[in-house]
Amino acid sequence: MTAVFAYINDRLIKWPPTIGIMVIALFSSILLAILGNLIPVISSRALLLVSNINFEQVLMKIMLSFLLFAGALHVDAGELKKEKWPVMLMATAGTFISTFLVSIMAYYLFLFLHLNISYIYCLLFGALISPTDPIAVMGILKQAGIPKSLEIKITGESLFNDGVGVVVFLTILEVAINGTDKFSVGNTALLFLKEAGGGLLFGAVLGYTAHLLIKSIDNYRVEVLITLAVVMCGYSLADHFHLSGPLAIIVAGIIMGTKGKKEGLSEISRDYLGKFWDLTDEIFNAILFLLIGLEMLVIKINPTIMIVGGIMIVVVLLARWACVALPVLFLKNWIRFEKNAVIMLTWGGLRGGLSVAMALSIPEAMHRDEFVLITYIIVVFSIIVQGLTIGKLAQKTA
Repeated sequence: MTAVFAYINDRLIKWPPTIGIMVIALFSSILLAILGNLIPVISSRALLLVSNINFEQVLMKIMLSFLLFAGALHVDAGELKKEKWPVMLMATAGTFISTFLVSIMAYYLFLFLHLNISYIYCLLFGALISPTDPIAVMGILKQAGIPKSLEIKITGESLFNDGVGVVVFLTILEVAINGTDKFSVGNTALLFLKEAGGGLLFGAVLGYTAHLLIKSIDNYRVEVLITLAVVMCGYSLADHFHLSGPLAIIVAGIIMGTKGKKEGLSEISRDYLGKFWDLTDEIFNAILFLLIGLEMLVIKINPTIMIVGGIMIVVVLLARWACVALPVLFLKNWIRFEKNAVIMLTWGGLRGGLSVAMALSIPEAMHRDEFVLITYIIVVFSIIVQGLTIGKLAQKTA
């Protein structure tokens, strides 16, 4: 299906591949739902196929590590270091600011519409929708034509706030499952530091170890195998020791990408390694966005919640503006920002499959169906509207 949709997009629509594939899949889902009223067997078989795919498991446990590593390989540590303060502040403080702003607005919106949803669950929603998705961001930024320094800010932030966001989400989820009466600020902070800090440290060890192994040989086949082992075993080990797998893989990818370009890799090895991970990135991205489009078939539609989803698009964008504007305001006396950086960073903060996967991992008793639908509406708007207009916005604000 991905191959067919990619071909149609390339021949007829000519949008960025990820957006084109997702939109075709989305329309195919709607068409299947309509055809289901006339020929029920078509709809039921399609529904069975999609419902048998555990989207959360496929993305969080399998695809995410490959996609993050492929993206991190392209990030130069030297360039990232120049933008370290904006990236760090937006990825940490920005994620927390957005989480709380979105959760408070969602809570009062639900109250206004007489929907009884506890604040802890709204906080969970704020955590899952706040991280910008590096998979969506990097796939679309390649063709947006924005300044390199701004691209590093957006890419670096999206990579790291992805890891931070997953840790925040899992921490809040644990509190929600165990009950707020057992909540302890000290224990929660310790858990967060262990997962995030441990993930960063583990990733550094992983990246340098792999770099030393690759440096000692000159065989591109073995070097590609080593990078695969880093991604698959490293992510699984981080998960086993309750460390942040996404952060570990991002750090390992940046170290290997930067060190590999400067030392340790021959020209032929660098070429093969680069092409292998570029192709892996493209294939997994295409399949992921197909799955996002097909998820439409299994999401329970509720008109009231769809209205909430429409309003939350604006709320999430305003929260995104706040979590960008505050760090920029704080840092502008020391760091030079590009013209209209706040607008570009706000509009370039796309939400993607990661938010959908986290929403699907919420237990059903915690209003999963409502939050999945709201998340899906925000993600579809983000990828289609923001994704297709970011390039034009960059040209207008240049």
